[in-house]
Amino acid sequence: MGHRHEHGREGAPAPAGSTRRLGAALGITGLVLVAEVFGSVLTGSLALLVDAGHMLTDCAGLAIALLAAVLARRPPSARRTWSWARAEVLAAALQGLILVAVGAMALVEGIQRLLRPPQVSGGQLLFFGVLGMLANIASALVLSGGRRANLNTAAAFLEVMSDALGSLAVVLGAVVIALTGWARADTVAGLLIAALIVPRAILLAREAASILLESTPAGLDLDDVRRHFVATEHVLDVQDLHASLIATGLPTVTAHVVLRDECFHDGHALEVLDSLQTCLATHFAVSVTHSTIQLEPAAHGNHEPELRM
Repeated sequence: MGHRHEHGREGAPAPAGSTRRLGAALGITGLVLVAEVFGSVLTGSLALLVDAGHMLTDCAGLAIALLAAVLARRPPSARRTWSWARAEVLAAALQGLILVAVGAMALVEGIQRLLRPPQVSGGQLLFFGVLGMLANIASALVLSGGRRANLNTAAAFLEVMSDALGSLAVVLGAVVIALTGWARADTVAGLLIAALIVPRAILLAREAASILLESTPAGLDLDDVRRHFVATEHVLDVQDLHASLIATGLPTVTAHVVLRDECFHDGHALEVLDSLQTCLATHFAVSVTHSTIQLEPAAHGNHEPELRM
């Protein structure tokens, strides 16, 4: 009687339409990445090179989103009880590291180019910049129809919009070079793109680290949870209260809840359990539908190992 588990994953798997949209956006973004790498070699543009690095991480992000949409359909197993939920967290951490590296490279290269600006072909740079911007707009249109289907597709849509801003910086730099001949405009555009990358890299790395360190999900106040639990009829105390995030949209809570002894004889224990889990699912900004609550009498703590936190 002491345990109850909520089974299954939060939300439904991504619909087939979302998977197709993600695949199409990944294909478009991959083609633009190849074009920008070629264009950066041809024109010598730092802005194109940095934007290509940005596109590389977004290709990885779209690939991860597509993989997550596919893996979300796989049921948990005895070996992987949460299925592949943590794969997206590990991938996000890797993306953050890559983005930091790209931003650092752009900063160092940008300072050197400000001192000794190379010759950059404004016309060729404009061609590749417009190509990238049009492709990003196409990807955004592909994803826009399903961006509210789940968080996965919404995040991919935001990544593509971020790419479009990077391509716009390339285009503006190309226009300035073509009209004025000021070669440093390309370097300034590259530094602006790097400025877009670095905050996102820090956010990605921080979110991934928070999940891997089993931090309490943002928006869930455990002190408030404890107050609600203790205020429930028949509850004497709450111990070992922990909360963590398995993956995006999958918060979990575990707790030892001390009840009056008579609850285990008069049937109130099950009523209390239902009340506590309903509380977790409905009373807080973060809805928790995956919980493990151990109900125990007051005397139980006297013979448990001293491992409580």
